Amino acid sequence: MTDWQTRLRQLPVEEWAMLLDANSDLPGPRANTALAAAFAVVADESALLVLGTRDDEFTAMCVATAYGARADEAEYAAAALHAASDGRWRVREGVAIGLQLLGDRDFARLTEIVTAWAESDDPLVQRAAVAAICEPRLLHSPASAAVAVGVCRRATESLAQRPLAERRDAEVRTLRQALGYGWSVAVAADPASGLAAFLALDATDADVAWIIAENRKKRRLSVLL
Repeated sequence: MTDWQTRLRQLPVEEWAMLLDANSDLPGPRANTALAAAFAVVADESALLVLGTRDDEFTAMCVATAYGARADEAEYAAAALHAASDGRWRVREGVAIGLQLLGDRDFARLTEIVTAWAESDDPLVQRAAVAAICEPRLLHSPASAAVAVGVCRRATESLAQRPLAERRDAEVRTLRQALGYGWSVAVAADPASGLAAFLALDATDADVAWIIAENRKKRRLSVLL
């Protein structure tokens, strides 16, 4: 990411679009997330105004990453919330990456955001909360792990309370997929308390049972079980 920061800083903002287009790694299975993260660190308000008007997926991902990284400011928090439910999954992923960058420097603010987003009626916003907080590098204490467990618990409870017909929606499936790995990250960060929360999940619910089974497949959790 540092190399990409250097390259961006060496160019006028007017030339950033060409750099993003040439190095997005799209089309392809994986976008250049290191470049997106570097963009989030380097871009200032004027850069976001200029590039925020572009609608190609990678630029939109970079801008969403910047919104997440700046979500300690009300204006950008609102923009990140909006992008969290974007129809393009890479844009939604950008929000999660950006929130993780925010968490690197202000975990307390990240905690406030993901805790609030976990209460959202929008499953994609809940998914962003799970994806953002369930990052091993952020969970370096029992207190931080407890935040991740709490977000996973609330999102799982919310999913289980949804009508069965609604659970077939793509947005709900996206949330379920995030919970299918997020629990293992949260529990592995502090097994002493996390395992109890995980083992208390209601396995009689079909979707919760799927979440349990998927997490049990993850080595970081299977070794604890």
